[in-house]
Amino acid sequence: MVTHIHPDHIDMAMDGTVGAPLDKNVPVICQNEEDAAVFEKSGFRKIIVLSREGMDFGAARLTQVPARHGTVVPCGEAMGIMFTSPKEKTFYLAGDTVWYPEVQENIRKFSPEVIALNCSAAELVENGRLIMNDEDVWSVAMEAPQARLYLTHLDNVAHATITRHTMRSLLMARHVEDYDMPGDGESLCY
Repeated sequence: MVTHIHPDHIDMAMDGTVGAPLDKNVPVICQNEEDAAVFEKSGFRKIIVLSREGMDFGAARLTQVPARHGTVVPCGEAMGIMFTSPKEKTFYLAGDTVWYPEVQENIRKFSPEVIALNCSAAELVENGRLIMNDEDVWSVAMEAPQARLYLTHLDNVAHATITRHTMRSLLMARHVEDYDMPGDGESLCY
């Protein structure tokens, strides 16, 4: 699953192709026909565009939900993905987004129990802040008190303005405690 085509989400070559080191036989789920065309040009054989209506994937239902990748001008299209399954917790992969009314609506509509947030407050001059900062994380925590937050996309991009260490301090000041912030290579089960 690739929420959008940017070099911090998938390898990109100078010729515009992506995913050179990946197995081209593994299915790829992407957000729109434009991204699908890039994957096709790159040699991927099974490309699925995830619609807003969603799709069944094994025992889970995947639904594309809106994301806004920039506070000034969006840095291209991006999506979030909601995962629902009768035997699992509802999982919201917010993707590269900032807090805005659609994120609030996604939470209200699906009541996710686990929410993954990209939250290093990465920014570019022309786009503004591209992903969540501590205030956005606090907003999600206030909107979804039932959810465990999974904070990621920290300490891995040059245009980030908040580190893991700083985020912990900022969230402590905001009294946000119900989150996990994995270290490099660490994984968690919910």
